[in-house]
Formats: sequence, structure tokens, C-alpha cells
Amino acid sequence: MQRRAAAVFAAFFLLVGAASYSLIATAQQPHVEFENPEQTLQQNDTFSVGDRQYTVSEISASSGGGGGGGHGGGGGGGVTRAGQITWVNESAQYSATLQNNSTLVRGEQNTSYRVVIQNASDVSSFTLREDINESRILADDPQADDQLVTRNGSQFVVIEDGSGNATLVPASEYFPEPETQQFSEGDSFEYQSNQTTVSNVTNGSATLTWTAEKTNTIEASNDANVTIGEETYLAHFPDNETMLLTQDFQSFQRQNDRIDQFTTSKNGLWGIVILSGAAALLLLMMAYLPSRY
Repeated sequence: MQRRAAAVFAAFFLLVGAASYSLIATAQQPHVEFENPEQTLQQNDTFSVGDRQYTVSEISASSGGGGGGGHGGGGGGGVTRAGQITWVNESAQYSATLQNNSTLVRGEQNTSYRVVIQNASDVSSFTLREDINESRILADDPQADDQLVTRNGSQFVVIEDGSGNATLVPASEYFPEPETQQFSEGDSFEYQSNQTTVSNVTNGSATLTWTAEKTNTIEASNDANVTIGEETYLAHFPDNETMLLTQDFQSFQRQNDRIDQFTTSKNGLWGIVILSGAAALLLLMMAYLPSRY
């Protein structure tokens, strides 16, 4: 009789567990979707916000992340989706600093110059002085020794006439006079293929400024806010090729609440399945324990 009652209760628990599992198996998890987003975009698409044009430069999807949008399905299955939006500032301001005594390569011959700034309290210009490559000049002269010699504190170049006779020529006379170029504040100055302006000179450095194009990048993560221009949007990725931009934040919140409720209910059903199975097993084990009498 006890075994029969235990079997009935075990069957009841198994029935409850099976019913709960069937609900889990047939239930469809809700996901975030928007009927009329402000923008539906794919890679390389362009769109405008205000008076500025933007380009979707990249839409990427990587597996193994698990985050970045589990509610909306953008990160479902361990996939993390994101995008990059770019825009071009055609008049971006750039600057560079030339330190005193630093070297700079200029011209078609890639000539090396040294930046020379006068050590004074009120300075407004700097000089570029050519760096003479003494080692190369000596190496290219078959009559000159490769090394300078010093006599009484002065440097000389050893010149041989081919018959064993050597002449000492002062280095200041042998090497060419270095080329110099002077630039003042307000002058134009070519720097790294940019036409710059000498905007400020101090006794330690000279500042160059110029205007050029600059590409700016905005990162968009799935189901996260992104600011574009003066507007804030929610970025949502329904698949690996599409990015939606919407300002319907209330709808997104309502859908997330439904997803959270679904997850809570599903977890509760799993709890019932586990407890029902454990209860049925425990009842059967107790019912079939050998009797001591």
C-alpha cells in the first residue's frame, strides 16, 4: 500500500515536472524589435544628423562574448555586435612643436636640419641650420682620411696628394658652409607635407599650426546609447549586418521588462522541473527501502 501511494505521488511530481518542461520547450523568448527606427543602416551607408553627414564604416560580430545586448538578441548565442560611425571634420586644427636643437628632415633630398632658437627673453624667430654629414663627405673624397685629427684644440682634415705627402686642412675650410633658413612668427612653413604657420616661438621651441581634414570615429555598442552630433540614440543590432538607431527609449525599456519577466518565469519553471524530479526520485527510493520487520 505504501509503495502504491509513493508511486502515485511520484507520478504526480513527474507529471508536474513534465508539464513545466513542456512550457519551457515551447515558450518563445521575446526579443527587442523596433517598427519605425530613425535609421536602418548597413555597412558603408551614409546618413545625416543636423547638417553633418555620417558613414557606417564598420559593423562587426564576434562570438564568445555573451554580453553587449543579451536582452535584445544582438548578443544572443554568445555573439557580441558593435559598429563604428565616422564623420569628417574638414577644418580640424592641428599643431606640432619643434624643440630647440632638435633635427628635422626637409626637402626632396631629405636634407637634415637642426632647429636653432636664440636664447633670449623676447624671441620671435628660429633658424634651420643644415646638418653637414662630415662622415659621408670624407668617405666620398678619395684623398681625404676618414677621420678628423685634432691639433692644438682645432680639427683638421688629412689630405694626401698620392705621393705620400699629407696636408692638414682646417675642417672649417674643408667642409661647405651649412645652409640656413630663418622663419618668424606668421611665416608659412612646410612640415610633413602640410602647409603650416609658425604661430609662436619661445627660446625653447617653435609651435606650428595648420588646418586639415580629420576623420572622427564614434563607437556604437549593441543596446547602448550613442551620441551623434547633438542627438542621443539607442543602437540596436538585430543581425550581423544591420544597425538600427532609435530614440524610442520607452519601448526599449518595456521590451526589456518583458524579457526580464520571461527569464524569471523560465528560471522558476526550471526550478519546478528539478524539484519535481528530485521529489519523485526520493519518494521511490524511500518506498522501496527494505523493511526491517
